Amino acid sequence: MRFDVITLFPELFAPFLTIGITRRAFEAKDGDKDGVKLVDVRLWNPRNFAQGTYRRIDDRPFGGGPGMVMMAEPLRLCLEAIQTERRQAKNQTQLVPVVLFSPIGEKLDHSSVEKWSKSDGAVLVCGRYEGIDQRFIDAYVDIQISLGDFVLSGGEIAAMALLDAVARLQPGVLSDQDSHHLDSFNPALDGLLDCPHYTRPEIWEDQGVTKAVPDVLLSGHHVNIEKWRQEQRFKLTIELRPDLLKKPS
Repeated sequence: MRFDVITLFPELFAPFLTIGITRRAFEAKDGDKDGVKLVDVRLWNPRNFAQGTYRRIDDRPFGGGPGMVMMAEPLRLCLEAIQTERRQAKNQTQLVPVVLFSPIGEKLDHSSVEKWSKSDGAVLVCGRYEGIDQRFIDAYVDIQISLGDFVLSGGEIAAMALLDAVARLQPGVLSDQDSHHLDSFNPALDGLLDCPHYTRPEIWEDQGVTKAVPDVLLSGHHVNIEKWRQEQRFKLTIELRPDLLKKPS
């Protein structure tokens, strides 16, 4: 799959794409001469499509008010270049959706991440400043996505969140390919929160207080261990996210 990211700050993505376990999804497979990647991320700076000596991409809002607004024309030209390149690429005969990260968008959740992980990708538009000229949104944006009820300084962090969530669901990315089935919100866990986890040492002393691993996890009795974990999942979900229990399965 391929994601084209429209961003004024492509350098923000450099460490994200090369560090951590999810880099396996963003790197070409060993020995692959065509550079095939599980998740192909391409970065596009709309400033390269702006006109004039200063390549201006923003201006003051009509009607007054604080801040600046990203102009529609550089974004349109950038998007057209992306769509042209995608049409010319192999197996890219159909246009993928254009996604804008916005507070008015639908909240990103596990279900939508799973759908994106099986898709052909998208064009991700990262807004900045006070926002984007509404005329570009009306003409070209298909989907708006939000990470929650708060505002970021730009869409880049939201784009990375989506790319990271999609990447870890790709086969061969995680060391244990089944581990994501035990993530919070996964249908395999009935959409519940995950249970607590412990590792060595069995006894940990923290500022004079001794804290032990629950005995059941040391018992070796797998039926009892799974029963405890399921009980913990329900307990945490009821206490912290009771809304998850009301969602249809």
